[in-house]
Amino acid sequence: MPDRDPQPVERQLPTDEARDLLALVREIAHREIAPKAAEEEDAGRFPREVFTLLSESGLLGLVYDSEYGGGDQPYEVYLQVLEELAAARLTVGLGVSVHTLASYALAAYGTKQQQVEHLPAMLGGGLLGAYCLSEPASGSDAASLRTKAVREGDEWVINGTKAWITHGGIADFYTVMARTGAEGSHGITAFLVPGDAEGLSGAVPEKKMGMKGSPTAQVHFDDVRVPDERRLGEEGQGFAIALAALDSGRLGIAACAIGLAQAALDEAVGYATGRRQFGHPISDFQGLRFMIADMATQIEAGRALYLAAARLRDAGRPFAKQAAMAKLYCTDTAMKVTTDAVQILGGYGYTADFPVERYMREAKVLQIVEGTNQIQRMVIARHVAGPESR
Repeated sequence: MPDRDPQPVERQLPTDEARDLLALVREIAHREIAPKAAEEEDAGRFPREVFTLLSESGLLGLVYDSEYGGGDQPYEVYLQVLEELAAARLTVGLGVSVHTLASYALAAYGTKQQQVEHLPAMLGGGLLGAYCLSEPASGSDAASLRTKAVREGDEWVINGTKAWITHGGIADFYTVMARTGAEGSHGITAFLVPGDAEGLSGAVPEKKMGMKGSPTAQVHFDDVRVPDERRLGEEGQGFAIALAALDSGRLGIAACAIGLAQAALDEAVGYATGRRQFGHPISDFQGLRFMIADMATQIEAGRALYLAAARLRDAGRPFAKQAAMAKLYCTDTAMKVTTDAVQILGGYGYTADFPVERYMREAKVLQIVEGTNQIQRMVIARHVAGPESR
C-alpha cells in the first residue's frame, strides 16, 4: 500500500469563508466518504446518508440564494467543493452536481411563489433531485424527445420514458422536460415532478462498468398528473432552460473529472515512492517520473480551465464555449490520468486491491454524460468557426 500521504491541493479561494468551507468538505470526505467508497461501490450501495449529511451541512445548495436555504457561493468555490467530493468518491461528487442541475430550473426560472414553496426543502431539507432530459431514442439529439405533457384543465398529464437518469427511482423530485407543443426545440416545457407522484416509477438500474453505487435508471411516466403550478418557466421554454442548465452542469462534470484524476495521481505517486525495484523507489526512474509530471500538468491545466469558465459565469459573462472546453479537456484528462495510474501500479493496478482500476472505470462515463465529448467539440467549433453551412 502507498506509504506517502497525498498533499492537499493548493487552492486560490476568494474569501476566508470559502477556505473554511473547503476545510469542512475535506473533513467530511476524509471521515465519512472515502473510507467506505471501495466497499460500497463494489456492493452497488448508494450512500443516501451521506447526502443527508451534506444537506444538513449546507452543501447541496451552495450556488443558490440564502433566502431559500442556499449558500450564496460563487461557482468558483462550488466547483472546488465538487472536486474534493469526487476525489473521495465520484458517486458523491457527481450526485451533488446532478442535484444542483436538477434544482437549476426552479432557482433560475421559477416564480417567487414556486421558489418559496419548494426551494428550501430542495436545497437544505434532505431532498435529492434528478434531471430528466434524455430518452431511449433521444440522447445527443435532445430536441427530438417524445415524452408528452397534455393539459387538462389546471393539470398536465405526462406520459413517456426518460433514460440514463442519475438517481432514477430514488429521487425526491424530478425536473422533467416534456413536449407540450410542436416538434422541435420550441415545443418543450419544463416541470417539477415529485418523486412520489402517482404513475411515476423507476426501472431496474442499469448494470454499469463503473459508478455502481450511483443508480442510473429509466423513469416511466404513466398518466402522471402535475398541477400547472409545477410548470417551470413559460410553455415552450423548456429546451432553453435545459441548455442553460447544461452549460453550468458541464462545469460540474469537469470539476468531478479533475477530482477523480487528482485521486488517481495521489495513489500513483504514493505507490511509486513506496515501491522499490532494482534497489530504488520506482519513482526514481525517468520513465515513470515523466508520466507523473505529465499527469500533474494535465490536472493543473484542467483545474485552471474549469475555474476560468466558472469566473466568467460568476461575472455574468457568456461562458458556454469555455464550459464545453472544460468538460471536454477535464474528462479526457481523467481518462488519461487514471489509465496512466493503472500502468504505474503495474499488475497491482489491475486488481481491486487498489482503487486505480475503479477510477479508470469511472472516468469513462465522464466523457459521455451531459453531452458526449464529440458533442462538446461540435459546440466549441460553432463558437469558433460559426454554424455548419448545411
